[in-house]
Amino acid sequence: MLTVLSRVSPWLRHAALGAAMVGTTLVTGCASFYVDTATKDVAATEYKVPAQPKPVQVLFEFQTKGTANAAATGMLKDQVLQQIKQSGLFSEVKTTPAEGGALLSVALNNIPLTDDAFSKGFVTGLTFGAAGSQVTDGYVCTVNYSDGSAAAPVVKTARHAIHTVLGSGGAPANAVKSEGIEAAVRTMTRQIVGTALRDLSTDPSFK
Repeated sequence: MLTVLSRVSPWLRHAALGAAMVGTTLVTGCASFYVDTATKDVAATEYKVPAQPKPVQVLFEFQTKGTANAAATGMLKDQVLQQIKQSGLFSEVKTTPAEGGALLSVALNNIPLTDDAFSKGFVTGLTFGAAGSQVTDGYVCTVNYSDGSAAAPVVKTARHAIHTVLGSGGAPANAVKSEGIEAAVRTMTRQIVGTALRDLSTDPSFK
């Protein structure tokens, strides 16, 4: 997929990657993308920063139905790393082993909610299931943090959704329209990762 995408314009390449991340085919001019509002942006003040932050190695992977999606991972990796740095939860964020052995794994899994095998028990409160030509993709972000000791890892999950409306279908309730596919995916990623990091920081075992 990356070989093919490298031959087209940057906009089209990003749009194609975005389409792959929301489970839709690449369309122009006939689809609108909405980010669900059940999961929101996390303010810096919502993070509980440790008294003595540690350096950490970060592993990030975007998945589709639990399978690694290398193209999407490459597109979002820098954004996720920068967000973790800006959270202030760690003294240093690296992609190589960190002093002390602390490790943070971040997995962002795209779950098509039209597939009962994957959507069963996903979450309540999101605005999927509306009538008409609307497709909703669910996302689950799982962060797994080990402080380098023998203590059990701290695991947190957050959930989100992007709604795609085809043709002249009405806007879904409780959702914000995005400029396009990539903007929707990047907004969803920022909000879901922020939510998972906030929940990690407030866990008594996080140190």
